[in-house]
Amino acid sequence: MRIVVTGRFGQIAQSLVERGTNSSVEVLTLARPAIDLARPSDLADALGALRPQAVVSAAAYTSVELAESEPVLAYQINANGAEALARAAARLEIPIVHLSTDYVFDGTLDRPYCEHDPPCPINVYGLSKLRGEQLVAAANPNHAILRTAWVYSPFGKNFARTMLSLVGNRDEISVVGDQRGAPSSALDIADGIFNVLCNLIARPDDAAIRGVFHMTGGGDTNWAEFAMAIFAASAANNGPFSQVRSIASSDYPTQARRPANSRLDNTKLERSHGVRLPLWRDSISETIARILAEDFRKKV
Repeated sequence: MRIVVTGRFGQIAQSLVERGTNSSVEVLTLARPAIDLARPSDLADALGALRPQAVVSAAAYTSVELAESEPVLAYQINANGAEALARAAARLEIPIVHLSTDYVFDGTLDRPYCEHDPPCPINVYGLSKLRGEQLVAAANPNHAILRTAWVYSPFGKNFARTMLSLVGNRDEISVVGDQRGAPSSALDIADGIFNVLCNLIARPDDAAIRGVFHMTGGGDTNWAEFAMAIFAASAANNGPFSQVRSIASSDYPTQARRPANSRLDNTKLERSHGVRLPLWRDSISETIARILAEDFRKKV
């Protein structure tokens, strides 16, 4: 199977490339300067030249804070760019997997969100991603939109690496404890995407495996508990660690509002695609060990 993923340095793009290297999946990346999702006019030709069997829309404008002051750019990339990619895939008659987010919800429910729950974003980033979902679905019926959350990995900037970088002379790190969600390893997500793609290619007429699905790590926690698990895994690998003090969101004001409940129900994904990501705690140790090893290599 040959797939194209947009982006080159994103967490999921790098995870797909790594997982593809160790499997029968050939993963090609499509990123700047070859294409620019903010100016996607040359996207169809660039994608067609690679002759993929499917495409993964992973590149995005991901700065939740900056999106509040750069809404036009956020929409250009997350909505219009995603639409152009979906249209290019439709022209090639191939499926598209589009990555979306828990931030399409406002977080007010007292249970995990299902795919049929009405979206209601509370920040520009969430609004731009929701619009992207809508445009992708309209541009290419042969799609699977995968909403995920709290992504971390050995690659790029993410919460796990940020927590480890904060350990220095601090005896304690304050972390928000009243927002709940499911930490999701980008490597696990990549494995899940491969399974979804195989299904889409093998079952071209199956409507049940197309549409919107939720894909997050199993179980749930809050940011403070996630930080504690990161430091526990780091300590077990002789790495840095710190005490964590749980604080309220109101004690850590941000420009963009965040949903208090980012839990997503993954039942539909398992029922339709047979995909179930591991429990979030089961994937932390490997990632933290790799981050520590990489940081050590940089210092020697």
